[in-house]
Amino acid sequence: MIVIFGFYKFINIKMLKKNRKFLQKFLANIDCRGTIILSKEGINGSISGKHLKIEKIVVMIKKLFRFKHFDSFNYSKSPFHPFHKPRVKIKKEVVPMNLSLTKRTKSKNNHVEPKNWNKLIKDKNTFLIDSRKPFEYKVGTFHRSNNPEVSTFREFPKYLKKLKKKQNIAMFCTGGIRCEKASVYLKKKGFKNVYQLKGGILNYLKKISKKQSLWRGECFVFDNRVSLKHGLKIGTYTICSGCRMPISKSDKNSNKYEIGVSCPNCHEKLTNTQKERFRMRQKQIVIAKKSGKYHIFKKDY
Repeated sequence: MIVIFGFYKFINIKMLKKNRKFLQKFLANIDCRGTIILSKEGINGSISGKHLKIEKIVVMIKKLFRFKHFDSFNYSKSPFHPFHKPRVKIKKEVVPMNLSLTKRTKSKNNHVEPKNWNKLIKDKNTFLIDSRKPFEYKVGTFHRSNNPEVSTFREFPKYLKKLKKKQNIAMFCTGGIRCEKASVYLKKKGFKNVYQLKGGILNYLKKISKKQSLWRGECFVFDNRVSLKHGLKIGTYTICSGCRMPISKSDKNSNKYEIGVSCPNCHEKLTNTQKERFRMRQKQIVIAKKSGKYHIFKKDY
């Protein structure tokens, strides 16, 4: 069984290029995959590997950057590697929002545990914000949530300007990191009652039973598992090879769906040349599968 470890830590990081090179080599040497983002403001990542190897990386990262605890982290399991290879990137921000976040500006007083989340979002005076992208929102979200419908997180501050400063604001995202920045922005703008789901959706789905849950649908994740259900079990969504958007079982029943080529989201947008190229790629995948060979675009599940 493969372990997936998602994490982030806001901390001042220096020598980014040197640390990137070291982490890249370390991940490759112990056969762990996934993506780690480094910036001057911190580290953010999601990696997969055997349990003992993941623990080696956890210990190494804490030692390398000299801290004892991650701001947030989560463990889940999968029968396959949800990532193709290890990648370590250097970015201006761990989450692009044109807002620098430091240990001094970050606060944990507004973090709400999953067990207390339902009470908060049931309150009619609470305005609930799903801070993820629209396609993630469509896969699943909380009852009564509102989505900003912005294409990039950099556009998020424009949406927040529309909110009333006196109302309770509750925000959530997949793992919590996007809300860390959004909540700081709101507080800087004079909002006082700002709350976020501790550990994000993944923490909620792990700790709250389906019977007690106010979550509707599945949670999109940026790896080959595509979506997760309660208990962090792998969901029913897959990825369209044409547009890289998540597709449901009902999407596959559409006459606009063609395996490896298109789905209802992109069928009309793709040119005939693109569709033909995707058909050739899918044919290569089928041939590779029959011969027992690996193809880079082949799903592991």
